[in-house]
Amino acid sequence: MKELFVKYKSVIKFIGTFLLVYISFSLLYKFYLDFSNGSRFFPDYFTHLISLQTETLLNTFGYDVKALPHADEPSMKLVVNGKYLVRIIEGCNSISVIILFISFIMAFSGKLKTTFLYILVGSVLIYMANLIRIVILTMGLYHYPEKEHILHAVVFPAIIYGMVFLLWIFWVNRFSKLKKRDG
Repeated sequence: MKELFVKYKSVIKFIGTFLLVYISFSLLYKFYLDFSNGSRFFPDYFTHLISLQTETLLNTFGYDVKALPHADEPSMKLVVNGKYLVRIIEGCNSISVIILFISFIMAFSGKLKTTFLYILVGSVLIYMANLIRIVILTMGLYHYPEKEHILHAVVFPAIIYGMVFLLWIFWVNRFSKLKKRDG
């Protein structure tokens, strides 16, 4: 048994670090959500923020958009040209995806400064990509409502998770300690 632990030490360390960071950040995020909802019908700060940013971008593109708190649940409604089109829930704010991203980067950490900067830049890129994803998804649903399932369930998750995967690959090949050991 000891030989297995020695042989797979780096795999065990990766899994352990990943799980520790992921569970810790997920619990912190859950506590944040539990305490940030002042009312059960008003979303958390990040969901509210991304809704307002979506509203601003869509208004810039010539749509008449209002982001309004939903009356029956902790989410935001996007009303486009007078029509309630989409709701933005907590899962749309990209924080869970960013936690997944950070967990992987920490599990394959490199130098402290490089790791911190990559996490910061990668998190901002993921957040921005998610914002653009919501804007394009909203425009797509406005013009092609019959394509809702394929847009929401297939195309746009593939884009956001594809970007995270590419950021992971870039990190492992360019900055992680694993690259330095193999190189």
